[in-house]
Amino acid sequence: MSESKKMSVVQLTAITAINMMGSGIILLPSKLAEIGTVSIFAWIFASLGATILAYAFARCGMYTKKAGGMGGFAEYRFGKLGNFLANFTYTISLIIANVAIATGVVSYGSYIFGFELSPVVVCAATIGTLCVGSAISLIGPKRFGSFGTLGMLFICLPVIGLLLFGWKDFSLATYEAAWNPNDLPFYASMRDSIAIILWGFLGLETACANSNTVKNPERNVPIAVLCGTLISGICYTISTAIIGGIIPHTTLATSNAPFGLAYAAILGDTAGYAVSCMLVFSCFVSLMTWQFTVSEVAREASHIGLFPSFLQKVNQYHAPYKALMTLVGIQSILTLLTISPTLLDQFGILINLAVMINLVPYLLSMIAVPDLQKAEFIPASQAKWTNYAAMIGSIYSVYAVYGCGWSVILQGVGVMILGIIIYTARNIGIRANNLETYPPYHFKK
Repeated sequence: MSESKKMSVVQLTAITAINMMGSGIILLPSKLAEIGTVSIFAWIFASLGATILAYAFARCGMYTKKAGGMGGFAEYRFGKLGNFLANFTYTISLIIANVAIATGVVSYGSYIFGFELSPVVVCAATIGTLCVGSAISLIGPKRFGSFGTLGMLFICLPVIGLLLFGWKDFSLATYEAAWNPNDLPFYASMRDSIAIILWGFLGLETACANSNTVKNPERNVPIAVLCGTLISGICYTISTAIIGGIIPHTTLATSNAPFGLAYAAILGDTAGYAVSCMLVFSCFVSLMTWQFTVSEVAREASHIGLFPSFLQKVNQYHAPYKALMTLVGIQSILTLLTISPTLLDQFGILINLAVMINLVPYLLSMIAVPDLQKAEFIPASQAKWTNYAAMIGSIYSVYAVYGCGWSVILQGVGVMILGIIIYTARNIGIRANNLETYPPYHFKK
């Protein structure tokens, strides 16, 4: 890709942050209200863990010479199987996650227009949203980078507005009443919160996945990873805490648009609708950038021979259009399979599974960090802190896996096994074709 078509560091940072917050920030306050405002501790813990992970990913992005994003990191330790498995599970995770993001767009849209949507209509609207977002992604990284910056602005403004105006309606009594409505032990509250919150930080590795579409990636990818994660952590923690003290948890836990509800309580219904419109736009931009990201992961994996070759086809704007079309087809089927009576139920089903599967490439990448640095001749004095960060990131990821629940863990393990089977079958097929290429060897008498 020519330099003129690539994104700047500001655009990549905005896309990294919008990928993390675009969907999470609009519905997470409602999901966490089911657990209680005690989840503030989980936010702090998760923000620290995500920042440490981001640091390790940023350092890996600076050092690696292998293509494939997180798959390239994993290859240093686990070979081509690790590269394939990381890219395969990451792609599956994003396919699921993007359906959840589209559900978030439909959720806020139903609030804005006052519609009561049946499960069938929600399904159709979600598929339509996925199709439109993918179609816009075809304009290429340079063009939709501007959408990412605008989407980031439309997220930050409501958070800043809550910080400026929300305190006058903040009730300590409301916040305390929602502290632990289910009387769960502290460790159980943290366990249940972490898996949900990690969904909000899903995307901290986006800059690494899009490294081929940004100018000067050695410098700009680490900047985008760290800045995007810090911006997201601050916005998430502040907004969730303030909303928890404005809206009673019983109302918040069933709301499809918690930000709109909070602004309606603070500044009136008009402000609630305006903020909801802004967040619908930012969530849609997040969907658009995520669709491009997952198609770029598939294209890169195809380019290095791990995925089917047709997925690397790009249009004149360097958008992998065949990968996008394939993804939308798979997501449409998934949407039909996850129809739930309520939007929040569907959102919860999808995010738990997406988080669990996404932790697989995280773990593979973090375990491979010492091997990566050794292979790239990084001095021990520099490698030490990155290795510590990778170790902490691995522990954090394992704890998040535990928080997803055993049923989701089993589903994630099933996806891993499927990936191993596909890789093995593919290699057997390649070897069989290579044997057929050459004539049989005849021994001389």
